[in-house]
Amino acid sequence: MNHVSRRQALLTMLFGAGGIGLRALATGIPASVLMNPRRALADPSTCPDPTKAQFVILSTSGGGDPINANAPGTYGDAGIVHATPGDGSMNATNFSLGGNAVTAAKPWAPTTNGGAMNQASLDRAVFFHMATNTPIHPQEPQVLQLMGATPQHEMLPSLLAKATAPCLGTIQTQPVCIGAAGPAEAIQYAGSPLPIIPPMALKDTLTNPAGPLTNLQGLRDQTMNQIYQVYRNAGTPSQQQYIDRLVLSQQQARNLNIDLLNQLANLSTSDPVLAQIQAAVILVQLKVAPVITIHIPFGGDNHSDAGFANEIAQTISGVGYIESLMTALSAAGVQDSVTFMTLNVFGRTIAKSNPTNAGGRGHNANHHVSVVIGKPFKGGVIGGVAPVGNDYGCTGINASTGAVGTDIVAGDTLASFGKTMLQAVGGDPTQITGGQVVAGALV
Repeated sequence: MNHVSRRQALLTMLFGAGGIGLRALATGIPASVLMNPRRALADPSTCPDPTKAQFVILSTSGGGDPINANAPGTYGDAGIVHATPGDGSMNATNFSLGGNAVTAAKPWAPTTNGGAMNQASLDRAVFFHMATNTPIHPQEPQVLQLMGATPQHEMLPSLLAKATAPCLGTIQTQPVCIGAAGPAEAIQYAGSPLPIIPPMALKDTLTNPAGPLTNLQGLRDQTMNQIYQVYRNAGTPSQQQYIDRLVLSQQQARNLNIDLLNQLANLSTSDPVLAQIQAAVILVQLKVAPVITIHIPFGGDNHSDAGFANEIAQTISGVGYIESLMTALSAAGVQDSVTFMTLNVFGRTIAKSNPTNAGGRGHNANHHVSVVIGKPFKGGVIGGVAPVGNDYGCTGINASTGAVGTDIVAGDTLASFGKTMLQAVGGDPTQITGGQVVAGALV
């Protein structure tokens, strides 16, 4: 496939055949209305609760990163080994999370306590202790399918996208994957695999001199001249008001054009993780897709990580990347409409007595921690840890408070996580079998 063909394939992937998505971006009119205005206006897509809909930026890893080894909720038990370099960068640090005192490795603490997180981020941060019920790397897709708890084995990102796209008015319903460390991290939508779009490919395609974003204003004017007046004049008063509310002013479109071109042109070429974060925020502003997946490393498959050196370095950098994302979302003015979450294939072994800790950490099917930050959530720790076999696993959860409890058994914590995420963004959690919504995680 030549360069032009690859560029056209990417444009079609992001914006649809005929550039319908670009016309939607330029005018503010949803693609569904532009494709079939009379049908769309007569029978608009249902949005169950527009006040809850959120874009989702999901970081996922098939490596089974050791996020669980140094997160809130794993301190206070002398049998658990944490990464503790001599420079104090990972020291156990006390801070407040949702009004409750917690302890975690220093990077997770607020900047006022020497950590890397802003308090505003922590006020919306949930650390969800769960069991993914697998110790096998290639089962990352099954974990994203909540180990059989979703209908037709659909992935959680796909369910989230279907629930939020009608409310968000995105160009497409399918998620966009701009970061993956291997084939196991590829995302599926309704059972069909989605391609991975590297940030640099996005940059090269959209910002070249003949790229589509250089002519948004002209495209807007053309669309309005050819189509909008027909829609505007033929509709009922309520339909006309609906269209009017959707249309961006010429100045807004012009400013969006320039701003996004500048942002895309400045994607980091030296830091691939930062480039993913920057691209994800741009795709949110473009309203391309309701769910965007990235990969933030947090130590990876660290069996032979002597002294936890890689775990330490990537925990520090990983938390920093999360806060960079929160800062970028705030700068773009979309911090209240985007939720960040992590979901990996499994966690790592954390017991001092476990022999796999001699040089690093082994696979742990019984304990994993997902980090979630967004407006629908209140800061806190969901569940906790307890000895399981020769290591530790997650406890049960009190569904009302999120504390350690018996309402949700350990084996149902993954399904409960999925239900809670769907509930948070206005979706239907009953699609997922097993588990319960954890009300204690939600505002």
